[in-house]
Parts: sequence; structure tokens; C-alpha cells
Amino acid sequence: MPDNSLTRLRIALTVFFAVDGFIFAGWVVRIPAIKEQTGASASALGLALLGVSAGAVITMTLTGRLCRRYGTHRVTVVCAVLLSLSVALPPLTHSAPALGAVLLVFGAAYGSINVAFNSAAVDLVAALRRPIMPSFHAAFSLGGMLGAGLGGLVAGDLSPTRHLLGLTVIGLLVTAVAGRTLLRIQPPAPPQDTPRHKSAPRPPGTGTGTRIRGLVITFGLIALCTAYGEGALADWSALHLEHDLDATPGVAAVGYSCFALAMTIGRLTGTRLLERLGQTRTLVGGGTVAALGMLLGALAPSVWAALLGFMITGLGLANLFPVAVERAGRLAGPDGVAIASTLGYGGMLLGPPAIGFMADWFSLPVALTSVAALAATAAVIAALTRRAATA
Repeated sequence: MPDNSLTRLRIALTVFFAVDGFIFAGWVVRIPAIKEQTGASASALGLALLGVSAGAVITMTLTGRLCRRYGTHRVTVVCAVLLSLSVALPPLTHSAPALGAVLLVFGAAYGSINVAFNSAAVDLVAALRRPIMPSFHAAFSLGGMLGAGLGGLVAGDLSPTRHLLGLTVIGLLVTAVAGRTLLRIQPPAPPQDTPRHKSAPRPPGTGTGTRIRGLVITFGLIALCTAYGEGALADWSALHLEHDLDATPGVAAVGYSCFALAMTIGRLTGTRLLERLGQTRTLVGGGTVAALGMLLGALAPSVWAALLGFMITGLGLANLFPVAVERAGRLAGPDGVAIASTLGYGGMLLGPPAIGFMADWFSLPVALTSVAALAATAAVIAALTRRAATA
């Protein structure tokens, strides 16, 4: 494939990662308003938020099959349309069960597009032979930062209905422009020496096939620990700042924006970090930093200290999910991305209700320390599987 086609493909995929983060963050910062609108308790809201992750997990394996059949580019564009339309649904609800039902639809679109464009990005990374996967996720984080920042600005002036309907219009316009480019470019074929290509002719029951599946699951577990933390901060950071530390709604919305900014910075430097340290050191170091940062963010007595903790957590978590998904994709193609993503979003599936129930039983700050525990677990998994992952 000509270099200019690879460049245009990289730009188009970057745009889709960014709009995905923008739309998701726009929904996230309106959670406190929609919680008040539905009259849900912390545990009821946690169960409703379960719909996002449940919808994602249910559709991810199916999306891997659709990518193999119709191509990652087509599936990405279709899912972007569905995501843009479904984000307008939550503010139309007035009860926790109804909210959970529409979030199931939103989560299905969100999970599907993540499998599709991550699979497309894995193919591009292999073609370019550089660890640029963090740059795509940096675009997602940048989109999240912008979406959260915009949400904080308009929270006092626009109702959730008008705000999220505006996100629908923006998402459809961006999809119309970037989708044309994406649909015109054929996905690059994987190089002959990738693990996926070398292992493809082997029967599924061979030792190599079993080993590959084991490694894919291992990287999926790292993604699970990471996504739990990302989902927790997305769903609960604003409530923590507003209810536990008496922050105003505008400042509470800035909490996720700070986290997204730190994620963006960490991912923009991720390629250079991976080239210098390698995957294992990046994973171990990132998990350790995230654990320390989240302890500060959850237990800090002031808003500004909590914001600092969120930023440190973002820097630590920044490259864990991209590395885990890219490695799984290199090993097993769209199916590997789907498996790792399903496990990853299983962490988001577990996170909202777990934190909601722990918040009711203990307190929200104590519940958020579970993010630190799982970040440390990701670091331990990466350290223990170092030899197998590099073999």
C-alpha cells in the first residue's frame, strides 16, 4: 500500500478514535444531572450504568466476526452512526430501569466501534512496523478531554437533552466526512512475519494455538484491570468530587477532563516510551503509577489533591489498554481484539455496580480504592508473564 494511503488511513482512524472519546465523555459529564432526573440511588445508578458495559461485552465477539466478513472499515463507519444516534437516548428517560435499557443500546454501539477501529489500527500498526497504537488512543483521550471540557462549560446553560442531541449532530457530521476516506482505502494485509500470520496455518488444537489463546487472555486480563479504572473515573469521578469534596458541578466535570488530559499526554508519548522501555516495563511501571495515583485521588481531603491524583492515574493507565489490545490483535487478528476488548470491558461491566454497592456499604472514596488494587494487579500480571509474552 502506498505511503500516502497509509497516512490518510492513519488520519481517518485517528478522527474516529477522537469522536468516540468526545461522544462518550459528553455522556459521562451529564451523569449527575441524569441521576437527579431519574431519582436513582447510587446502587440503582450503578446497575443502570451496567447497561453500557453489558451492551459492549455482548456485541464485541459478534463484531469480530463482522469485521472478518465485511471488513473493519465498513463496520467502523456503521458503528459510528449508531453511536452518534444512541447518545441522545439517556436524557429521554425518567427511571433507572429505562436508563439501563437505553444504555444497553449505547453500550452495544460503543463496544462494537471499539473492536472495529482497534482491529483496523492493529493492521495499520503492523504495516508501519512502529508501536503507534498509543497515538490512536491518545486521540480518544483528547476527544474525551474536549468532550468533558465542553460538557463542563455548557452544564449550567444547556439541558442534557439539548447537549447530547448536539453530540449526535457532531458525530454524524464527522462520520460523514471521515467515513468517506475510510471506505475508499483497503485495510493493509498483515506482514508475513507477524505472529498472527505465522500461526494461522496451524490447527486450533496445537500447542502453539493454545499458547496464543493463553497469551490473548493474559493481555485481556490486563485490559480488564485497566478498563475497570477508566470506567470508574468516567462514571464516578464527578460524583466523588461533587458529593464527597463539595465541588461545584463545573469543577466536578473538570475531574474527568484532567484524567483525560493526563491520558492524552501519556499516550502521545507512548510510542517513544515503548521504543525505549519495551512492553513489559511500560505495563509494570504504568500499573504501579496508576495504583499510587488512584489512592491519592480517592482518599485526598481536598478537590485539588484529588484532581492531581486523577492526573497521575491517567498517566499510569495511559498505555496499558492500547498495548494489551494491540498485542492481542497481532496474535489473533480481529478475534484477538474482540477477546481482549471483551475482557477489558468486562472490567467496565464489573466496575459500575461494584463501586455503586461498595459506595452504599462503605463510602465512595473507599470504593474507588479498588481501582488502585486492580491497577497493581495489572502490573503484577505483566511482570509474571514477561517471558511468555516476549517469547
